[in-house]
Amino acid sequence: MTITTEIGALRKMTAQLSADGQISYQLPIGEQKIELNPLIGKELTLIYHQEIRCFHCDRKTKKSYSQGFCYPCMQKLAQCDMCIMKPETCHFEQGTCREPEWGESHCMIPHYVYLANTSGLKVGITRHTQIPTRWIDQGATQALPIFKVSTRLQSGLVETALAEFIADKTNWRAMLKGNADDMDLKEKAAELIPQISERLDDIRLKFGVDAVEQLDEPVVDLHFPVAQYLTKISSFNFDKQPIVSGTLLGIKGQYLIFDSGVINIRKFGSYHISAQYAE
Repeated sequence: MTITTEIGALRKMTAQLSADGQISYQLPIGEQKIELNPLIGKELTLIYHQEIRCFHCDRKTKKSYSQGFCYPCMQKLAQCDMCIMKPETCHFEQGTCREPEWGESHCMIPHYVYLANTSGLKVGITRHTQIPTRWIDQGATQALPIFKVSTRLQSGLVETALAEFIADKTNWRAMLKGNADDMDLKEKAAELIPQISERLDDIRLKFGVDAVEQLDEPVVDLHFPVAQYLTKISSFNFDKQPIVSGTLLGIKGQYLIFDSGVINIRKFGSYHISAQYAE
């Protein structure tokens, strides 16, 4: 029996991490959520219906900005400001935040700086409410929180210090070709932290001795539902190819892995699509 969903706005995949490290995914389309793990090994078709509506104001837009917004909203919303991508440039204290109330609830709260194994060793940051979601979205097979800080700005300052020694971005093509070799993240942290001690002292001097708390947390292992990886990566684009179809081989990060290529679901937020799959 083939199921065809109603047309709805595409959202980033939701996911849950079980106690034994297994990840289960859902694909939100409008008010519907498709359980994806049971579809691995089966045919899945996604159809783009040539309509994009802003995630915030529902205005029809020809192009999706910041993964789901129209241009005016992208220009005015705090969540679309450049400081979200570069938290060390946070300007809340200068009184120029686009939405101070949003900044209070999303940026002036505890954040974590972590090490992760994605396509290799990297550093990242996330709000305390986004663990382990952030690690799942990045395709991390191992993750270790190493610092807890008071604000997003402080997390950015710690991250940029560590980024002088290790990557702060994931090589998505490498990540989708397989899992990186396991590494001892505790040992990596022990090597890295002394190298940024002066930078940490500067942050504590400016924001208070409690601004940066070093953690001693266990490493988190994550296992993605992938039956088979691709040796060559080609990506689908709804703007060029409105129908994406094939055998679903797995899900990793925010990517669906088909036998014929991959698609970054997050990239096409607010695109109105429908899906077809066998029950």
